[in-house]
Amino acid sequence: MINKENNHYRWRFFRSGGFDQVTLDNADDLRNLNRLDPKLWTVLNCPTTGLEFDARTAALLDKDADGQIRVPEILDAVQWSCERLVDPDILFRDEGLPVAAIADHDAEGAGIKEAALRVLLYMGKPADAALVVADLSDLTRLFSPDHFNGDGVVAPELSTDESVRQLIAEIIDTQGGVADRSGMAGASAETLAAFFAQAQSVLAWHAEGAADNKLLSPLGSNTAVAALAFENVRAKVDDYFMRCQLAAFDTRASEALNPAPLVYGALGNRTIAIGDADVAALPLAAIVASKPLPLREGINPAWAGAIQELRAAVIEPLLGARDTLSVDDWMSVSQQLAAWRAWQAATPDTAVHKLGIERLQAVVAGDGVAQVTALITEDLAAKVFASTIDAVEKLVRYQRDLVTLLHNFVSLSDFYRGKNKAIFQAGTLYLDQRSCELVMRVNDMGRHATMAPFSGCYLVYCNCERKGEAPMTIVAALTGGHVDELMVPGRNGIFYDRKGRDWRATITKVVEQPVSLRQAFWAPYNRVAAFIESQLHKFAASRDKDIETKTTTGVGAVAAAPAATPATPAFDIAKFAGIFAAMGLAVGAIGTTLAAVVSGLFALSLWQIPLVLIGVLVVISGPSMMMAFLTLRRRNLGPLLDANGWAVNTRARINVPFGASLTGLATLPPGSTRSLVDPFADKKRPWKAWVFVGVVVVAVGVLWYRGMFAGLLG
Repeated sequence: MINKENNHYRWRFFRSGGFDQVTLDNADDLRNLNRLDPKLWTVLNCPTTGLEFDARTAALLDKDADGQIRVPEILDAVQWSCERLVDPDILFRDEGLPVAAIADHDAEGAGIKEAALRVLLYMGKPADAALVVADLSDLTRLFSPDHFNGDGVVAPELSTDESVRQLIAEIIDTQGGVADRSGMAGASAETLAAFFAQAQSVLAWHAEGAADNKLLSPLGSNTAVAALAFENVRAKVDDYFMRCQLAAFDTRASEALNPAPLVYGALGNRTIAIGDADVAALPLAAIVASKPLPLREGINPAWAGAIQELRAAVIEPLLGARDTLSVDDWMSVSQQLAAWRAWQAATPDTAVHKLGIERLQAVVAGDGVAQVTALITEDLAAKVFASTIDAVEKLVRYQRDLVTLLHNFVSLSDFYRGKNKAIFQAGTLYLDQRSCELVMRVNDMGRHATMAPFSGCYLVYCNCERKGEAPMTIVAALTGGHVDELMVPGRNGIFYDRKGRDWRATITKVVEQPVSLRQAFWAPYNRVAAFIESQLHKFAASRDKDIETKTTTGVGAVAAAPAATPATPAFDIAKFAGIFAAMGLAVGAIGTTLAAVVSGLFALSLWQIPLVLIGVLVVISGPSMMMAFLTLRRRNLGPLLDANGWAVNTRARINVPFGASLTGLATLPPGSTRSLVDPFADKKRPWKAWVFVGVVVVAVGVLWYRGMFAGLLG
């Protein structure tokens, strides 16, 4: 919140770019920043992306995460930093925040200071060392698995006791690991409680099965084997007795309940394996009304082995030796094994079974669970550090980056004073023997191309490519040199980003604006020369096309009719006389005009001739230079930044002297030597000198004839 009341602070301003900018270079300036009228701020908001500014710091400043850094967020960051630092002047120094610089006058400050000391400890630095951003960039080093980090998750590495480490590993194995802040898997209070409860339930289940209970274990230690043999054939035996009962219910069902002869025919046409699925699908025995199940003869071959196991392990131990099994006997066997089967069905569904009953008994009886609980409790006690580490990181980043942002937000001192590049300057573009320093990234080409021309700058848009990097679009302002050789598309240059990496830059669009008054002076003559050159080129091309057409037509005609001799047209003297007359009139008109101009010049006094020539130049170049002057006078940085999502609060001019500093032209280094001998230079011909001498002689003769030298010789 801007506080305009009681604003008696003596601000200092410097003028650059055609407007007053506030100077921020000490702690008092920061403490009183909330009193500075927003109308005097250079920028009201800027984006968090597309800048040469740390993205993490920008995200911390952007409290509402809307992608924009606004004035209230800047003020909050400045106020918080001043409160958390003993002396905010440290914000203007090089990167490095000593712990002693952190104010601990309240609980928050004390927590930040304690957390900062722990960071130094974890980084292996002495307590009087300075914290830098790199110390907090890798949180896995701060929250390593071998020390407490306040998240309530303990990894095996946190304990030096091998038995506790083993227990934590078993909890992770059976319950799944919980992600620790270090990135490692560990155990939490929830997974520990679940592990212990499951271990107890498994032990209780085993204890129930181990009890001397005839109802649960009718065959004692052999009950498990018997129950398995019973389960292997239970469904098939039930199927057999149900079929027999249906046959007893209706004699007509017997034929349908037994396999049809066609089934055996299909089996007879191929090789039958012992475990053939089609054979196993047949009934256990032939279906006859109320027939008991044979245990020795007449059994489906696919099930003979399983039935023999049933007879040996279940039937004979429970019912005695016999060759057949009635439905009542089967029901009796099923009832005697029902308790065991129910106990098996109640097996706890947990992975702790694989640890074995002896290991589970040792875990439940030992103090390992209590030790893991103590570790979790101790880890949670370090929660203050975990919750405060973000504040430590923010303070360290603000110490390094906050003033840089202020010098590109409250003022544009980084841009206008030239000591540091502004955060919106993406690098340097080398193109056509010049270096362009005012280069920006372009996020939205459509929006930028609409707004940027209002800057009054000559703009070159380039697509930049580099192997292994995503392509990007930049725009460069050309504020010096000639621009006649720039071509679209395809002219190439090289772009160096702020990290010193080179990119291949290709021009994709040019927004033409005046670059200098010198260029504007010669612009009309360049346009006339370009027009004449274009017309000559068109004329030469048309004549060449006519000759080619006539030649092709003539050759074709000769090839088609070689014997024909074309008639020679009669010489039309009247036609040629008209042509020569027209040419004579044109030459005469030109000569008359030149004679009139020369006569007019020679009719003037000697001192008047230079004035006339200057007047002619002013008439020709004056409008172009006036337009260039007005355009150069209104060159403005604001539209370039606004096109990228900034809200510039002033008219930040780029005048001619400052513009010259933004574009470097190729010059020979001081002390260099240069040979002027060019073996491939155009050969010089004396006709230009002779023409010049002839003009001078004629001029002197005319002046002599008019008596202008009489006074000098008299």
